[in-house]
Amino acid sequence: MSVMQEKEAVNGIEASREKTIVRTSIIGIVANVFLAGFKAVIGMLTNSIAIVLDAVNNISDAGSSLITIVGTKLAGKEADKKHPFGYGRIEYLSAMIISVIVLYAGITSFTESVKQIIHPEEPDYNTVSLIIVAVAVVVKILLGRYVKGVGEKVNSDSLVNSGKDATLDSVISASTLAAAIIFLIFRISLEAWLGAVISAVIIKSGIEMLKETISQILGEKNDPELAKSIKQTVMGFPDVMGAYDLVLNNYGPDAWNGSIHVEVPDTYSADRLDRLLRSIQVEVYEKHNIILTAIGVYSVNTKDEKVIETQKKVREIVFAHPHVKQLHGFYLTEDEKAMRFDIVVSFDAEDRRAVFEKAVADVQKAFPDYTLQTAMDTDFSEE
Repeated sequence: MSVMQEKEAVNGIEASREKTIVRTSIIGIVANVFLAGFKAVIGMLTNSIAIVLDAVNNISDAGSSLITIVGTKLAGKEADKKHPFGYGRIEYLSAMIISVIVLYAGITSFTESVKQIIHPEEPDYNTVSLIIVAVAVVVKILLGRYVKGVGEKVNSDSLVNSGKDATLDSVISASTLAAAIIFLIFRISLEAWLGAVISAVIIKSGIEMLKETISQILGEKNDPELAKSIKQTVMGFPDVMGAYDLVLNNYGPDAWNGSIHVEVPDTYSADRLDRLLRSIQVEVYEKHNIILTAIGVYSVNTKDEKVIETQKKVREIVFAHPHVKQLHGFYLTEDEKAMRFDIVVSFDAEDRRAVFEKAVADVQKAFPDYTLQTAMDTDFSEE
C-alpha cells in the first residue's frame, strides 16, 4: 500500500468515526427531547418536583449531545498554520463541557430538592404518569448502554460521558418511580429526600468525569499495552538491540505522534542506518497509526570484548539498586576514558534522584579512572 493510499484509508476511517458520533448524538437529542417533554407535562400535572427535575436533566442531556456534535465537527478540521497538529483535542474540551453540565445539573437538582424538603408539597400521581415514567426508565437504560458502547467503540470520551450520564438518569427516573409507589401505598413522600441523595450521586459523577477529562488534557502516561506493542514492532527489526525512551503525544483520541530511541551496533554505516530508521517509521505507522517524528540512536559496542565485559559489570552494579528499571545508551570510549549511559528509575521510588545518584556513585567507585556521562531517564509507559 502506498503512502497516499494509507492516508486515504486513515481519512476514510476518521470520516466514518465522525459520522458515527454525529448519528449517535442525534439519536440522543431526539430521545431526550421527547422524554423531557413528557416528563415536564407529567411533573406539572402531578405537582412532582422530582419528575420536573428529571425533565430538566433530559434537556441538559440533549444539550450535551449537541455539544458532542459541535466538538466532533470542529475536531475534524484540517491542520493549518496556527494548529499544525490539527484540532483533535477539541473533543476533550467538549467532554469537559459535558462534565460541567452534569455537575451543574446535580447542583441545581440538589438545591431544588432541599427547597422541597424545607417547604414540602404533596404530589398527585396517577396510573398514566407512572407508566410513562417507567417507560422512560427503560428508554434511558437502553440509550445509556447504546451511547456508551458506541463511544467506547469509536474512542469518543464525549459519547462515553453522555452514556454514563444517561445511565445515571435511568437511576433517577427509577428512584422517582419508586418514591411515587411508596407514596401511593404508604402516603409517605420521600421524593425530595430521594432527589437530594440522587443529586449528590450526580455531583460525584460530574466531578469524576471532569477530573478524568482534565487529566487527559494535561497529558497522561503512555498506554502500557500500546507502548509495549510499539516497542515489540521496533524490536522486530534485525540488529535493533533495544527500544527505549518512547514518548507519545496525543492530539486527539486517534491522533498520535511520538519519538523513540533505538540501540544498534556501532558498525552501522549512515546509509544503512537511514534505511533502518525509515523502515521503522513506516512499520509503526502501518501497524499502530502513530507517526514517529524522531528516532534517536544509541550505538552499542560490539567489537571490544573488554568493553562488553565492562558493560555487564556496570549493569550488575546499577540493577543492584531497588527501583532501577532500565539501563540503556551504554557506550565506552577507552582512549578518552569516558563512559556514558542512562538509568531509568521507577516512579515508585520515594526519592528517584537519590536512587540514581547512589547507583552512579557505585559505578564511579568501581571505575574511578573513567569520566561518567549519565542521565536519569523516565519510562513514560511505566505500569
